[in-house]
Amino acid sequence: MNNLDKNFELLYWEIKRKNIGEIYEHVLEHYLKIDEYNRFAIESFLKRFGYWGNLDSGHNDFEELYRRCDSLKNHIDDYRWLYEKLGDYRSKNVLLGILYYWYNSDFTVLERARETNYNQYFDLDLIKVSPEEVFVDVGAYTGDTILSYINTFGFDNYKKIYAYEITQDSFTTMCSNLEQYPNIVYGLKAVSDTDKTLYVSSNVTSSSANVANTSGLIPVSAVSLDADIDEAITMIKMDIEGAEKEALTGAIKHIQKDSPKLLISVYHNHQDLWKIPRMIDLFNENYDFYLRYFGNQFYPTETCLIAIPKNNT
Repeated sequence: MNNLDKNFELLYWEIKRKNIGEIYEHVLEHYLKIDEYNRFAIESFLKRFGYWGNLDSGHNDFEELYRRCDSLKNHIDDYRWLYEKLGDYRSKNVLLGILYYWYNSDFTVLERARETNYNQYFDLDLIKVSPEEVFVDVGAYTGDTILSYINTFGFDNYKKIYAYEITQDSFTTMCSNLEQYPNIVYGLKAVSDTDKTLYVSSNVTSSSANVANTSGLIPVSAVSLDADIDEAITMIKMDIEGAEKEALTGAIKHIQKDSPKLLISVYHNHQDLWKIPRMIDLFNENYDFYLRYFGNQFYPTETCLIAIPKNNT
């Protein structure tokens, strides 16, 4: 057992033996030890995006801390399952870094886990592509991930790309940014578990954080990937602000039949980090799991689960 494994086991058993009240006292104590400047940065960031719960030490509002504690206490065995499933040291370091952050407000492990070698999603140690690639980008925004794909692998290393985006302005910009590249299918659509109508909810900080909800003023058609794409899919990327579980459910047939490479954001709440790997493993046991971290040191965002079919590793 190496030191990383030992540190995970120590954290696991410390959380296991404590009740949730004791865990909360520990988390709160360590959070309040962070200097005021950094606490302000963390709380301002959380307030801008609103995914994780309220955190305002000036008004004794610590909802986000309690959500951390709930996830740690009630799902520590799921995190242990994931730790043991992860395919390399770097992935285990990412998971431990996130859990250390939640429990100890410790920035150092998370900072060491940050990926600096590769562009987001496209870790060349893991991702192999071919000219027959059928790549689906769910949450394509302005086409930035597709451009990253082309810059990483070349415009001759895909057969077709499907690009889904819910925000009209971003969709228009995406079409302009990608107009020189062939064989891209554009969809001003949400991706979910079934075909239905949803509504775009705008985020005041960034349109990249817009979400599709069941009510609102701006309608958008939602589709499932199983219904919308007939051909075999070889790779799916999803970053849709916490709606990834529904979108994966709507792609279950492709996941079971095609075993596409999966690049899934797992940071929009305190549950997806363990729940999405569990879902994928239930759909199709033929995957190896990896984690990569591309976020900042103040809060564990931009965490990507990379699921690679075993025969591709």
